[in-house]
Amino acid sequence: MAKSLDAELAALVADERKLVERRQALQTKQREAAIGAVEKTGLFKLPLTRLKPLMKAVKALGLDEVEKRLTASA
Repeated sequence: MAKSLDAELAALVADERKLVERRQALQTKQREAAIGAVEKTGLFKLPLTRLKPLMKAVKALGLDEVEKRLTASA
């Protein structure tokens, strides 16, 4: 009986490890998709001297406020 319990525990540990790896792979894909979306907007073409203050303003206002302001003016 102990062997079957040990085997089941080992299988659960292996499944948990696989799940962690799948989550990490998904996070990587989501990050790459987000970077691709930002790249399509042309923000990466901005010189760093313009991009830094823009990102600082986004950070100061917060994403929700920036989104609200941009959708209100669009």
